[in-house]
Parts: sequence; C-alpha cells; structure tokens
Amino acid sequence: MTNPTLTTMDTPAPDSPSDNEFVTLRVSADDTGSRLDAYLAAHIEGWSRARLQQLIADAEVLVNGRPAKSSQKLHENDEIEVELVSSPIVTFAPENIPLTVVYEDSELIVVNKPAGLVVHPAAGIHSGTLANALAFHFQQLSQQGGTIRPGIVHRLDKDTSGLLVAAKTEVAHEKLADQFRAREVFKSYVALVHGVLEHDSGRIDQPIARDPRNRTRMAVIRAGRGSLSLYTTRRRYDRFTLLDVELKTGRTHQIRVHLSWLKHPVVGDEVYGEGRDKTVRDPQVKAQIRKLGRHFLHAEQLGFRHPGTNKPMMFKAPLPVELEELVATLESSVKAGAGYQVPGVGKNSL
Repeated sequence: MTNPTLTTMDTPAPDSPSDNEFVTLRVSADDTGSRLDAYLAAHIEGWSRARLQQLIADAEVLVNGRPAKSSQKLHENDEIEVELVSSPIVTFAPENIPLTVVYEDSELIVVNKPAGLVVHPAAGIHSGTLANALAFHFQQLSQQGGTIRPGIVHRLDKDTSGLLVAAKTEVAHEKLADQFRAREVFKSYVALVHGVLEHDSGRIDQPIARDPRNRTRMAVIRAGRGSLSLYTTRRRYDRFTLLDVELKTGRTHQIRVHLSWLKHPVVGDEVYGEGRDKTVRDPQVKAQIRKLGRHFLHAEQLGFRHPGTNKPMMFKAPLPVELEELVATLESSVKAGAGYQVPGVGKNSL
C-alpha cells in the first residue's frame, strides 16, 4: 500500500483552539473508494474508529475543505484535515498542583480554574495541566495506587478562568456529558470588551468553523456549525463594556469569536482582538491590560443537574484578582468624571 501524504502541524500557539493537534492527509490511489472513517482509523495511530466517527460527526474532519460523513467514499488526492480534539489514550501522571475546589462529593468535583492552566494534555503538553492536578487529587481521595483518569466533561481555554466540572465515576461522566450534549447546562461568563455596546442585551446567532485562512483560528463561517451566544450589558464605561454572556452552544472559542465578529473583541485577546488593546488611550487602563497577560473572560456561573440525585446545582466563582483590578481602574475613571452610561439606556435587541 502506498502511504498517504501526512503533515502534522507544529504544536499550536498556547492560545490556539484547545491546544489540539492538526493533521492533513492526502489520499493515495490505493485508498480510493475507502470509507472516510475506515481510512482515518488505518492512518491515524492510537485513535479508535468510534472516536474518529465522533470527530467526523462534530465537523472536526474536513474533506477538501468541507464537513463530511463517516460513510463518504474517498478519491485519489482528496485532502483530509483532522483536528484531534483530545487524545483518547492518555495517561495522566498525578501532579501536586493546587486546586481551588468549589464543591466536591463522591461523584463529581467543581473547580475554579485559574488562567494559564491548560485543561487537558495535548500535543506537546504532557504535564502541568488541570487533568494532572485532578489525577493527584483523586488519587489522594481514593487512596488507590496507579494512575487515575479524571473525567473532564468540558473544557475552558487556557487563558479563560472559572468554573469547570469533572466526574469521578463513569456513570456520572455519562450523565453530565448527556446534559452538555442536550444543552441543558447553564454556562455564564463575564467578558470585558472594547467599545460601548448600544443594546442592553442581544443574541449572536452565527455559525462557527475553522478559519480557512488560518487553521489554528476559528471564525464565523456560513458553512460552520450553529452557534448561539446571549449577552447582557452589566456595566458601560468610556470605550469599554462589561458583559454577561450565556453560552447556548459550546464551540471552540465561541464567545471570543462571536464578540470579535460583533466588532467588540474581548480585552486582552491577542488572537481575536484585532489589535484593539494597542488603541487604548488611558495610560492606567493600558498598563492594567498589559499586566493581565490573559484575556478578560471568566466562567462565572455553572449550573447542571446532579448526576446522582438529579437535583439542580448552581455555582458561582468571583472574578480573579487581576480582572478585579482592571475593573477597579475603570471604576476610578468613572468617579473621576469620564464618560459613562448606565445599563438600561440602550435598545433591547432580544
């Protein structure tokens, strides 16, 4: 059999989508007529056919730039792009990394993740992640030897802080995952964006897919996956707006992509910020943004049904100190007489 052309991209920058691995395959004459899922299983080592089928269903696999079905028959010279969203075969070496535990019982744990902490090992990242910290934490609790695989159900970007739930049992993991798939989980974020939004509330219903011009970025693309974000204005400042953003879907970098598309990118976002940080005039505010070393996005609220009791649970995490300091600087400018609008004066677009 003639080997296909295989390109493994360099490990993406720390802020690329989920720090995943990307591969590109070129179909050879010998593989003409193969099913897409069977072809991938044969040419991507360590990934089961079932897991690859899920990636295909999630539109993480493109054939000649377009989403495809598992059953699609391939032709010579077809180009297949695959984002390996997370490795299905990973050993989490326990590491004593401090965790801020918000809630814990025998079935799940809710943590407040700091910015700068990667959630899951990926290409080029094998230690120092939340998964490694959870493995250590769980091992202490269970007093069992060996490596434990913590059941991380969802993810946050490396530089997004806030609430994240992990399951301790297979049953809890499946039940929580079902809630995420059914969009029954409440996820609300706080974002500081550039510019003053006119509306008190609104919806951004725009499809998201990988940017065809830069495969390490996401973008609003007509042929992308349906994505819905709801926002409410919490506070307006001179040239900034503090927002509450509720995620109705869970696409990679969804909030940052949607707000950038709205021409109000998240403060401190070097990937989707369009250079707006450099246009800030107030020297104190500019210095605070530079000091952040992250984007201003925080997963403040998380709500779901307990996988064991089915009772509703709601958690809230305060803004980290570095974000509070930036808000305090903006509040100081309000007291000093800078331009400011209170919520409620704009138009409601919902």
